Amino acid sequence: MTEPLLEVRDLKQYFPVSRHYTVKAVNGVSFNIYPGETYGLVGESGSGKTTIGRSIIRLYNPTGGSVRFEGKEISGRLDGATREMLRADMQMIFQDPMESLNPRKKVEDIIGEGLDIHHRTANRQERAALIAELLKKVGLSPEHAARYPHQFSGGQRQRVGIARALIMNPRLIIADECISALDVSIQAQVVNLMKDIQEETGCAYLIIAHDLSMVKYISDRIGVLHLGYLVESGTTEEIFSHPVHPYTKSLLSAIPFPNPEVEKRRRSLSYDYAASGIDYALGAEHLVEGSHYVLATDEEFRQWT
Repeated sequence: MTEPLLEVRDLKQYFPVSRHYTVKAVNGVSFNIYPGETYGLVGESGSGKTTIGRSIIRLYNPTGGSVRFEGKEISGRLDGATREMLRADMQMIFQDPMESLNPRKKVEDIIGEGLDIHHRTANRQERAALIAELLKKVGLSPEHAARYPHQFSGGQRQRVGIARALIMNPRLIIADECISALDVSIQAQVVNLMKDIQEETGCAYLIIAHDLSMVKYISDRIGVLHLGYLVESGTTEEIFSHPVHPYTKSLLSAIPFPNPEVEKRRRSLSYDYAASGIDYALGAEHLVEGSHYVLATDEEFRQWT
């Protein structure tokens, strides 16, 4: 079996708020991502998805746990060679392209910054040729290289963000809600673009999203997050056809259907962690004795959805 490209073991990310209170944003999350694979992290806002992505790429220093990328430990203190490898082989696409693009720089300088830092080109002509080729790959024109971010639409700015991530030819791309701020028609274009790029380059994706329909379309495996815990993980088929955890079932039951006849009969399931009797600290499948929460059966779930 292929060795994992990324191994996350018992990742913890805590944020001290005061002397007596600490926010435990991520608490003991573990998963693997294999070369060329797309792994989706889903969950409601505040579940810890973005924090995991930022901890993996070392925008945050992990509080605990282990993160191994290409066989090297990257969760602790980084030496120069490991830091350079991480910055070249792992890239991130941010949620809001306008906030993540420098408004004072032209597109060619935004995309080419990684080339400049890592000295990947011999001269300015080679640099310009690589940028022009990448702009065409993401659906923009080479003439756009001389423009500034405010001169583009939201979808075009996100394409610039994708081009910036691709310029270093990374092995792993972390996409943090990369289509949530876009119109639905543009979302489909960007997702299809990402799939085409993956087929061409063989890169792996960590997709962070709360749009389950998009995650189902693009992901090979899915992890479900709630309150900083990974409560369920499996292939896309397993998660959507045979969900086990009640939180996963509540997420899936909330997906609207385009058929009005089916939509009228759809019944959303509610999930209240406080009343469920489940203690995440003891394990996602542990039920406290005496709980009044009844898990829906697979047959009931299929009927409701």
